Amino acid sequence: MANTFSQITALVQNRKAKMLAVNCMPDHIHLFVGFKPTILISDFVKEVKVESNEFINSKKWIKGKFSWQEGYGVFSYSHSHIDSVIKYVLGQETHHQKKTFREEYLSLLDKFEIPFEEGYLFDFFE
Repeated sequence: MANTFSQITALVQNRKAKMLAVNCMPDHIHLFVGFKPTILISDFVKEVKVESNEFINSKKWIKGKFSWQEGYGVFSYSHSHIDSVIKYVLGQETHHQKKTFREEYLSLLDKFEIPFEEGYLFDFFE
C-alpha cells in the first residue's frame, strides 16, 4: 500500500498540486489535495486515474485488469478545516467500521446540499 500512496502522491505533485492526505480502502480512495486555481479538477482527476491505472496494472497487483469506475466526488473545504479533514482521511479504516462507503458518500452529498440521481451514483460494493 505504501507504494500506491507514494505513486499517487507523485502523480498529484507532478500536477503542481499538494497532497495533504491519502488513504486507500478496498473499494475507493480518498485524496485531500491543495490546488492552485489554474488546475481544472476534471482534468486532474482524469490524469491521476489514467496514470494510476497504468501503475497498478504494471505491478499486476490484481488478477485481471484494474480500472477505476467512471466519475468521482469532489468536496471543498476551507483552510480552517485542514486538520480535521486530514484526520478524517487518515482514519478511514475506523470510520468504515461504522459507516459504509455508500452511507459516507450519501451523507457528504447531503451535508454539501448536492442534488443527485441514484442512477449517477457509484457502483457500491458492500
